[in-house]
Amino acid sequence: MAIPRPLRLYIPSNKSEDDMTETFAIPAVGAIIVKRDEDEEFILVQTRKKNNGDGLDGLLEIPAGKIREYENIFEALRREVWEETGLHITSIQGEDDSKFLDVCGNKTRMFSPYCVTQNLSGAYSLILSTFLCEAEGELLEQTNETENIRWISRDELKEIVDNSPESIFLMHVHALRKYLG
Repeated sequence: MAIPRPLRLYIPSNKSEDDMTETFAIPAVGAIIVKRDEDEEFILVQTRKKNNGDGLDGLLEIPAGKIREYENIFEALRREVWEETGLHITSIQGEDDSKFLDVCGNKTRMFSPYCVTQNLSGAYSLILSTFLCEAEGELLEQTNETENIRWISRDELKEIVDNSPESIFLMHVHALRKYLG
């Protein structure tokens, strides 16, 4: 029988062993919401308006937000989309393929998002799981976190992503690039 090696403490190069206050990344969820009108595809976008001093207001973004403790990721996605846009999600790609496990009262859920993006520096540390979705309802004009909520054509969004990625909230650029090809 192999003897397990002792655990080694990983210390980032910018910290000392005396300065080891742990800070954790925040899990978040985002939605690329797609609708089709005849032969054209549209994607829901909005303008960021958090007013929290992070300097990111005015950027283009997709609906997204933080996951509450023990909140089902798909319910978090539905909640965030509804709070920020007024829409109700009708379909989340991959939700039907998720699996549950309950062991000794500990429940887990396995799921496969469309894209996962991790923020490694900047405003705050996020790990964002983005899903492809469809939704219905009437768009809000604005909320306390967003404004200019609107559908834009796939071609128009691709041009922005390709030519002005700095005008988009950084956490959404990879998922949009992947989706827009």
